Amino acid sequence: MISKKIFFILLILFSFTAKASFILLPMDETTQQNHLKAYGITYWCIEKKYKSSWLLNYRGGSFLFPDAPEIRKECQIRGVSFEVLSDTETNQILELIASPSQNMEAVVLEKAPKIAVYTPKGKQPWDDAVTLVLTYAEIPFTPIYDEEVLSDQLILYDWLHLHHEDFTGQYGKFYGSNKNSLWYIDQKKEAENLASKLGYKKVSEEKLAVAKKIRDFVIGGGFMFAMCSATDSFDIALAADGVDICEPMFDGDASDANYQTKINYGNTFAFKDFILDRKPEHYEFSDIDMTEKRRIPMEKDYFTLMEFSAKWDPIPSMLCQNHTQLIKGFMGQTTSYDQTLIKSNVLVMGTCELNGEARYIHGEKGKGMFTFFGGHDPEDYQHRVGDPATVLDLHPNSPGYRLILNNVLFPAARKKKMKT
Repeated sequence: MISKKIFFILLILFSFTAKASFILLPMDETTQQNHLKAYGITYWCIEKKYKSSWLLNYRGGSFLFPDAPEIRKECQIRGVSFEVLSDTETNQILELIASPSQNMEAVVLEKAPKIAVYTPKGKQPWDDAVTLVLTYAEIPFTPIYDEEVLSDQLILYDWLHLHHEDFTGQYGKFYGSNKNSLWYIDQKKEAENLASKLGYKKVSEEKLAVAKKIRDFVIGGGFMFAMCSATDSFDIALAADGVDICEPMFDGDASDANYQTKINYGNTFAFKDFILDRKPEHYEFSDIDMTEKRRIPMEKDYFTLMEFSAKWDPIPSMLCQNHTQLIKGFMGQTTSYDQTLIKSNVLVMGTCELNGEARYIHGEKGKGMFTFFGGHDPEDYQHRVGDPATVLDLHPNSPGYRLILNNVLFPAARKKKMKT
């Protein structure tokens, strides 16, 4: 009698275990209490070799894992909402996603990408959004800078973020507003000392060498993500290879005469036909940026994510996964891009129709890929020098920060070639 009772108890427990076979991290607007940390859980699961899937366009781009006590525990510790599914429930979801009538796809996430953040060692206290959200989501990364890049250490990484850097050697074009500020003077001196240490006469020459190494990293198969001024200054530096575009206050000698006519747009990743800003006191690199051309009040400043076919175009679909297609705008030195200056082979993934600007773009270069995202901080509308860092505990469901984390995660996916 006792043995029969034990048998039935074990049978019931086994049946329950068999039914509860998967964990779903829902990413829709109403169910997930911390979207940003959900990406950290996903990265952690991939690192732990759990079979992981990204369910594109299913409940905001949810994640699916096999059920395991340590995954449940990690979700509870980090405050991430999860649902336990039976085999039957999971199969029903996967059948729905596989249906030709549904714009959905299940993408297997195979390998946790090794992440590097290109950022100066003694950077000022205003924050970099990517560093901030990687730390918040508990996704490991390695800070690197010019010495590491120029000594070919990029080969150790799969994914690279460019901090809000100026690759043109003009010190962020802060000259007009901050040339007498102690931080600006110190930053300029540190950059000059580093360039000299690395064997370059000018900061502009050293930054160009760095930009070329990053270019080669992407061409060789790396993934690059950049925000704000790192986007256009990177392309400008490549286009100005062999041309002095710096005025004397930046590099000690005059710029080349008629340098605009010597710009080589064939060298760039994303932009074409742009006109450089010659004024050293003007906080702008070129006419790529729309910051001074826009007339959009803060309360109406939103941009719309484009919709792609999850089955045919999984890469842009991954990069645009969100719980809303309407994203709150935010400013930066480079806020957005003039669409007429974007190359035809570059994909525009987010636009503000009020003034025809692109906010979020993606392209391929060689064997690798890049994404440019305009603006400085998705949850700080007009971030200024010296402002305190954003507290992401106040914004755990930020759609703008989700776009950053989409880029961090998508190199983990088993790739399918984009069809359109």
